[in-house]
Amino acid sequence: MWIFCTSRSGSSWLRAMLADLLGAKVWEEPKVCQLFGVVYSGAQEGQLGSKDFVLGDPTRRVWREAVRDFVLATARGANPDLTPDDYLVVKEPDGANGAPVVLAGLPESRAVLLVRDPRDAAASALDGMRRGGWMNRKLDEDRREETARKADRAGRFVTRRAEVWRRQIGAASAALDVHPGRKSTLLYEDLLADTLGAMRSLCRDLDLPVSEGDLARVVERYAWKNVPASEKGNGKFYRRGSAGGWREDLTGRQASLVRQAAGPLMDRLYPREDD
Repeated sequence: MWIFCTSRSGSSWLRAMLADLLGAKVWEEPKVCQLFGVVYSGAQEGQLGSKDFVLGDPTRRVWREAVRDFVLATARGANPDLTPDDYLVVKEPDGANGAPVVLAGLPESRAVLLVRDPRDAAASALDGMRRGGWMNRKLDEDRREETARKADRAGRFVTRRAEVWRRQIGAASAALDVHPGRKSTLLYEDLLADTLGAMRSLCRDLDLPVSEGDLARVVERYAWKNVPASEKGNGKFYRRGSAGGWREDLTGRQASLVRQAAGPLMDRLYPREDD
C-alpha cells in the first residue's frame, strides 16, 4: 500500500493510523519511488518512445517485470518477517513522481495520493529549514547555515517547493487515473476536518477489512490533542496540526508565487475563492 505525497503533507500521521488499523508492516521512506521517478520524470522529449531509454515504452513489458522483482526483493530484505498475509504500508514523501513506474510493476498494489495545500506544505517546510528547525538540524553541520540562509530567501524557497508539488502530485494523479488496483485520493484538509469520516471513506476505497470500532479507536489514539505539548510548535516536527496557516506564515507575494508555480492542478484542487 503506497502513500504518495510531498513532504509535510501528513503522511506520518496517515501511515501510523493505517499501520495500527491493519497490524501492518511499514517500509519507511525507502526512496524506491524517487529512484525510478528521477529518471522517468526527467525523460527528455521523445525519450519515452525510444527503446534505448531504460524506462521507454517499447521495453515497458521488460522493465515492468524488472521493477516488480526489484521492489519485492528489497521490500522483503527490509522486512524479512513479512508474510503473504501481511499488509506493507510504504510511505514515500517526495516520491510521487515514481508512481507511474512502481504502479506499472505492481498493479495489484493499493495506492493513496495524499494532497496538502502547497502553501501550507511550503510554509511548514520553510519553518523546518530555518535556523534551529527540525529539518535544518538533520542536515550535516556544515550545511545548516547555508540552508537556513536559503530558507530566509523565502520567495525562492516557496517557489521551488511549489514546483516540486506540481511535478509530484501531477505525476501521481496521472498514475492513479490508469491504475487498475484499489486507489484513493485524500486531501489533508479533509483528513483534518473529519478524520473518522475521511478514514472510513479511504478504507472503503481501498477495500480494507476494518471495523467501525477500530476506526474510532485509531482516530482517537493519533489525534493532535494526544501529541505531547513539548513536541509541538514552531521549529518542531509536529508544528501546527491545522489547515490554512499559510495565511499567517506567508506574505501575499509568497502565496502568489506558490499558486503561480503550482499551476492549474492547484487551481483545480484549491480554487481561488479559498484564498
